[in-house]
Amino acid sequence: MPALARAVAEQGYTQPTPIQTQAIPVVLAGRDLLGAAQTGTGKTAGFALPMLQRLSIKANASHSPAHHPVRALIVTPTRELAAQVEADIRTYGK
Repeated sequence: MPALARAVAEQGYTQPTPIQTQAIPVVLAGRDLLGAAQTGTGKTAGFALPMLQRLSIKANASHSPAHHPVRALIVTPTRELAAQVEADIRTYGK
């Protein structure tokens, strides 16, 4: 997936953090994930990158909402964190 790899490189990632090493295989396997780690350890990338990879396989160009059902749910404890996660996912998924 060249576009996703390019987005990762643009963010300066070279090696996965411990949380990413544990989370990425779980998400790629399509399993639910609950993770906890300190701020700045790459938690969002740990679930967002493999999620985007999985979702891109079934992507379509239709603008119809009927062709874009909800396929992932991310729960955050605050609105501010939800906005931060959204911004990160938009960056990775560009």
